[in-house]
Amino acid sequence: MNKKRWLALGIAAVIFFASILTNSISLLASDEASMSELLAAEEEVIEDGDFEKRIVVLDLDGTIADTGDSASLFSSEGYNHQALLEHLDTIAWDDTISGLVLEVNSPGGGVHESAEIHRKIEAIKEAGKPVYVSMGSMAASGGYYVAAPANQIYASPETLTGSLGVIMQTFNFEGFAEKYGIDMVTIKSGEFKDIGNSFRDMTDEEKSIMQSLVDNSYNQFVTVIAEGRDMSKEEVRKVADGRIYDGRQAKELNLVDELGYLDDAIAGMKKNEGLEDAAVVKLTDSIGLGSMLNLKLTQWLGGNDEASIIKEIMTENQSPQLMYLYSGE
Repeated sequence: MNKKRWLALGIAAVIFFASILTNSISLLASDEASMSELLAAEEEVIEDGDFEKRIVVLDLDGTIADTGDSASLFSSEGYNHQALLEHLDTIAWDDTISGLVLEVNSPGGGVHESAEIHRKIEAIKEAGKPVYVSMGSMAASGGYYVAAPANQIYASPETLTGSLGVIMQTFNFEGFAEKYGIDMVTIKSGEFKDIGNSFRDMTDEEKSIMQSLVDNSYNQFVTVIAEGRDMSKEEVRKVADGRIYDGRQAKELNLVDELGYLDDAIAGMKKNEGLEDAAVVKLTDSIGLGSMLNLKLTQWLGGNDEASIIKEIMTENQSPQLMYLYSGE
């Protein structure tokens, strides 16, 4: 290992222990404050008005996946699942917030994470606050799952949406292993303990077991859409075959309400919900210690390669999972 890589590992170790120290200090400082709260959300004013009944715009941008504790210094620079959930909680209980416009630009993601967001959005509606969704370039699969309960869904004519369904994928390295003389030795407690083993073909019975999991999640997806869009399950199943639609097609199929962009969704909420004089703010996470150290690490190493390797090793989750995910890219 060359000096540069030793230096990279040393810096990574320093940041790791700094993360532990920072979390310890925050816990001592307040039993109630989490690290994500310390890296507090800021409100960017989009439209002036009454801040005692403001409309909040919140981004959901990227693949819906929980890559770990939002307090970690190695947390993703993009989508932050735990931070998003906390924002949704705040919107539900804060009496000075009157509505949510959720900007969705996502190919979907994990079944569990999508369900968590869906539940939070339902809680906001139960608190008597309208939820509008503005779809970006893509709001597919899990991206649509979280949008389904909204009072109104806006999509641009170019938005790719749909891909309504569930997917589970794994690799089969059996041919590769045979070619290079790799022998996977498995000792297991039950017949199906190594189901999905990438070094052998899956049996028909194993495929049936995995298919049942996919079917259960698919049925849940159908139920969510049927309830959110006031459609019958039979109507949903006709359009939920995994294909994608553009905004115009989605409107014709009752998957979205209006063609438009973020400003149209905001205007629609103000008009429809009697919030014409409400201020409009956008929640943005301030740059915290973790982001700055990640940036410095990249700068010190003179590029992205070593920093990316270290970060991937520490954050990558390789376990298979059920996904509400458009995988056509």
